[in-house]
Amino acid sequence: MTKTKIRFIPLDAVLIVLILAAGTYLVRRIGVEMDYHWQWPVILQYLVRTDGGSWAAGSLTQGFLTTIKLSLWATFLATFFGTIMGLMRVSHSLFHRLIAGSYVELVRNLPPLILVFIVYFFIGERIMTVFGVENFIRSASPETQSMLTAIFAPPARLSGFFAGLATLVLYEAAYITEIVRAGIQSIEKGQWEAAHALGLSRGQQLRDVILPQALRRILPALAGQIISTIKDSAIVSVISIPELTFQGLELMSATYLTFEVWITITALYFILTFSFSLGVRRLETAWQK
Repeated sequence: MTKTKIRFIPLDAVLIVLILAAGTYLVRRIGVEMDYHWQWPVILQYLVRTDGGSWAAGSLTQGFLTTIKLSLWATFLATFFGTIMGLMRVSHSLFHRLIAGSYVELVRNLPPLILVFIVYFFIGERIMTVFGVENFIRSASPETQSMLTAIFAPPARLSGFFAGLATLVLYEAAYITEIVRAGIQSIEKGQWEAAHALGLSRGQQLRDVILPQALRRILPALAGQIISTIKDSAIVSVISIPELTFQGLELMSATYLTFEVWITITALYFILTFSFSLGVRRLETAWQK
């Protein structure tokens, strides 16, 4: 496969200069018309701070790390659950198709904010109590609690973290279900017939023939949905999970540094989503070779 060379033409330089000029003009107008005094150095202490002579993460960085953990877990679990539901959507069993179809239609037609409250108030705490998760956490050793903090969240916030995670998984998996279904159904009928002629069972047909081809086709759409998962993680701020958006709201109300806080948060979200986009692009290029 021939690799396309990226050319930088004079028009690109002109556009970059115009964008920078527009950004500079906007910043200056905010300062002049709104009499706003920019205080960027203050933001640094909320990114990195000194604690007893050693460096520690500030509140914004802590929120950023929580967003990363929430996004990674939600991405993994939503992809796993969505793939299962996608396979059920194309199953020969009417019962499986009805279950998966009902789940997709129910979740996709609910606002995510409503879903957050339903999971948090009616499901999250009760599930934690029924399965004895809270008692396990309280009786766990300090090492176990430290591990839970590193992987998920501090023990005192685990209930809210799991509720937010469950919401993201349920919501995003509904869309991933349809992506997987569409990918499987896009494979030509001849591929199914050829696999059947080789004596493969339906499970083997899916695993060895259909899914590898479908994955290449759905990768761009799947990557877009995973990026949406990262952005949608901001919705859990309404149940006081200290992710990036929640920390930004708290910081803005305490310092009134409105523009500095939200510009910084925008940059952090962009770094996270753009890094993932580059990773998927490299993966897609590698598969096309």
